[in-house]
Amino acid sequence: MDDPRFVEACRMAEALVFASAQPVSEGFLAERLSRGVDVGLVMATLKNDYAARGIHLVRVEGHWAFRTAPDLSFALRSDEREPRKLSRAALEVLAIIAYHQPVTRAEIEDIRGVQTSRGTLDVLMEAGWVRFRGRRRTPGRPVTFGTTRDFLDHFGLEEIRDLPGLEELRGAGLLTGRMPPNFNIPSPLSDDELTEDEDPLTQLDLEELGLLTPGGKEEE
Repeated sequence: MDDPRFVEACRMAEALVFASAQPVSEGFLAERLSRGVDVGLVMATLKNDYAARGIHLVRVEGHWAFRTAPDLSFALRSDEREPRKLSRAALEVLAIIAYHQPVTRAEIEDIRGVQTSRGTLDVLMEAGWVRFRGRRRTPGRPVTFGTTRDFLDHFGLEEIRDLPGLEELRGAGLLTGRMPPNFNIPSPLSDDELTEDEDPLTQLDLEELGLLTPGGKEEE
């Protein structure tokens, strides 16, 4: 597109994403680009421009970031610290949360059939892949868990619904042929909105969960 205003908007969006250490939201871009500019078209144009380059422009849950082209990731591995490998238990819990969110600890244990240690959930939260969502509207008001944008970013997913389905998992050899006949994989939720049986976390909840110091206040 030869429109000077559109070209300038593309340049500005490219600079904003490049300069950010975190994925940039489309809302943030819309506030800084010229009024009336189609942010979606701008980002689609930039994504196409970078498609054949060493870095790609990727969309993660409505946010944009530059990432190394998948076929070139091997060139950077030698300089990276060996990533910490998750235990089998942590991988199982992560998969359950990803596909079943929002889900409580008791529900995770019911699906796995074994007790889940606090340490397993701590590892996933420290990695930035799992977060507290809210409180279930049931007796005891248990905390619900869900995945984060960092989880999507790490695994190259644009949104949670891009997780592989049953047939894709079978094709990749990740499921055995001896699965129960009624085995199925649920379709995960596509957004972060609380469900009808969830309440938002309050300041007292945040203090109890160690996410806020006692008497602390959330940033305005």
